[in-house]
Amino acid sequence: MEALGGGFGGLWNSNHLFRKRPKKPESKSKSKSSDSAAATGRAGYRFPLKQAVTAGSLAFAGDTIAQLRERWTKREPLNFESNALTKDVIWTLLSDHDWIRALRMTSYGFLFYGPGSYAWYQYLDYALPKQTVENLILKIVLNQIVLGPTVIAVVFAWNNLWQGKLSQLPEKYQKDALPTLLFGFRFWIPVSALNFGVVPLQARVAFMCLGSIFWNFCLSSTMSK
Repeated sequence: MEALGGGFGGLWNSNHLFRKRPKKPESKSKSKSSDSAAATGRAGYRFPLKQAVTAGSLAFAGDTIAQLRERWTKREPLNFESNALTKDVIWTLLSDHDWIRALRMTSYGFLFYGPGSYAWYQYLDYALPKQTVENLILKIVLNQIVLGPTVIAVVFAWNNLWQGKLSQLPEKYQKDALPTLLFGFRFWIPVSALNFGVVPLQARVAFMCLGSIFWNFCLSSTMSK
């Protein structure tokens, strides 16, 4: 209000209206702030490519392990002659790989999990910056009740979309979502404790993605049922 009053008061004073005022040099701080604002405006949103590539690669690794395990368990008895055994093992590991399934899981990691989890961890550190026991527990709880269900919802939907089975998505959620989530709690709670308590912010997506090799193995196996 004082600023507004001063402004209107100046207008009512004829001396202020007609008197030439000397030009004031722009302050360095103003110039710097405008430069930084312009730079921010030019930069805009940056897609977290490194985190996306990391998540996509590890999602591919988890799916590959799941596919290898499935083929290994369905293999015929191996011939134990050395050369034949080697050929049988290589054929078991490399044949009939489902590349569409692999691409489906890789694209989920690249497009959703990598960027989404990176933004999520940045928000948690912004909202809960202090390294206290209370904040650590709160981050772990939020990670399980927000990120966990979101990941399961997205990966189930993405999988069914690729397969053209969106109409079966409610049944998939009802059958597999809750068991997957509860199993995830047993794995991700200790991993999240390490992630928030020990791992620095810039490495958290990579650390969680390493855990995701196992988790993606479980998800891929669940998706293929």
